[in-house]
Amino acid sequence: MAVRGWGRSVATATGIAAGAGAAQLGLGYGLGIVAWLPSVDGGGEASWVASLAWATWITATSVVIGAVVADRLAPSPPNSELSAGADPDRTPDSLLTASLWRLALAAAAAIGGMLTVALIAVPARSATRADTFSPQTIAAGYAMVGAVVGLLMAIWAVASRAAAANAIATVGWLWLLAVVAVIDSVVSGTGLTSAQLGVWQITADSEQYWFRNIYLPGAALSLGSAFIIGAVSAWPAARDARRRVGAAISGGVGPVLIAAAYFLAAPRLVGPRAEQLSAHLLAPYAVIAGLAGSVLVTAIAQRLEMSRRQPASGTDRDGASAADAPATGGSADGRDDATGSAEGRDAPVPEQPTSGQVADPPARGTASVTGGGRPAPTTPDGS
Repeated sequence: MAVRGWGRSVATATGIAAGAGAAQLGLGYGLGIVAWLPSVDGGGEASWVASLAWATWITATSVVIGAVVADRLAPSPPNSELSAGADPDRTPDSLLTASLWRLALAAAAAIGGMLTVALIAVPARSATRADTFSPQTIAAGYAMVGAVVGLLMAIWAVASRAAAANAIATVGWLWLLAVVAVIDSVVSGTGLTSAQLGVWQITADSEQYWFRNIYLPGAALSLGSAFIIGAVSAWPAARDARRRVGAAISGGVGPVLIAAAYFLAAPRLVGPRAEQLSAHLLAPYAVIAGLAGSVLVTAIAQRLEMSRRQPASGTDRDGASAADAPATGGSADGRDDATGSAEGRDAPVPEQPTSGQVADPPARGTASVTGGGRPAPTTPDGS
């Protein structure tokens, strides 16, 4: 039964990864986001670099999606932080089983993600280039590298729910941003143009929006979104002490996939347009911003847990409140708080006589003890 369950999950990972890659490429080709144009001018070169980045990123994210969804659909995965928290005394065999489970799902998803290689290579033949005789081979190679990157990220995402949430949220955000950028191009009269990965030039070309090679609105959008996604995705796991380490580093998953795609598409930063160059330069800082968001919410969650564990104000070291003391001012064991313990005292203080009464004389051989330390008064007969 276990082998049958593993086989079903592996097949699910392969199918979902293939479907995710095909769906993303279909959306990209349909909206003109991914376009393999002949390299006859600057626009064709920019489209080539952008399409390579999209090809790498789509393949990698498809692998991650396939592994994560298959893991969540599994009846009882021998994995992840839930089983780890339920059994803190795990044996090496259970650790080995969980590791093999993650590796099997990631590898199966990588196989399914290879479907995007064919879906990328065939259309890339139209991108006639002077620097290579076979642009489809170059594009297919980038897609295969993306599958390897996705394999590594999928192992991480299957092991950590916070990392998986960050990756899925980043995928949704980047596609939303790309669709908005395409709609903006159509509304402005430019038509369907190749959108950049994670880039939307909100403003018109003006030097006031640029700082050297950095497009300031794009920097705010990229870094801000990475920070917010990292914080929101890590918060559910950060509240659990057993998942806190994974939550703290989960903010870098989605930005790492983007940075890897940009680095592979243009490692020498030669040829990209200004907005592409800005996105390339900002990609490593987006990783830092995502990690900052996840680390911040993890620290906040830990701080809140520590404050809940501290005793309330007004309690002593034993946890007893001052309101629990007897109302008469005595201690809990019946001793007078004003005089303290009766141990070590010679004798109790006798009751003082009222007016008109004579105090009983003390027994012979004993000293009379009165308030103030003075001797008790004697009667006229000398007694």
